[in-house]
Amino acid sequence: MASVIKNVSFDARDALKLATFWAAALGTDVDEDSTVEKAFVEAAGWGGPNIWFNRVPEPKTAKNRVHFDLRAPGRMEDEVRRLERLGASVLRRDEHITNMADPEGNEFCVEPGPGQA
Repeated sequence: MASVIKNVSFDARDALKLATFWAAALGTDVDEDSTVEKAFVEAAGWGGPNIWFNRVPEPKTAKNRVHFDLRAPGRMEDEVRRLERLGASVLRRDEHITNMADPEGNEFCVEPGPGQA
C-alpha cells in the first residue's frame, strides 16, 4: 500500500489570514481553533489533503518549488476575477492557464473548467 497526502503545509507571516484566503478559494472553512500562529483548513469534499499554515518569522523570498493547479468550476476568467476579489494577484495570463499569487506571494495556477479548454 502506498502513502497518501494527508496535509499540505504553508509557511506564512499570518497563518490565519492566509488560511482565510485559501478556505474561501477552495470553498471550505478555517478551523475554529486557528490563530495567526497556526491555522488549519479542512479539505472541501472527500479525498483532498487538508492544509496547515504555520507562522514563520521570515518572508517568502524565492519562487515556490511546489504549487497548486486549480481547475475553475466554469470559465477560467470568472474564477480568476473571484480569486482577485479574495486577495490574489495575476502574475501572467495565457490562453489556457493563468498564473497567480496568493496574498503572501505563493504562486498557483488556474486552468479552465470542464468544457472550457
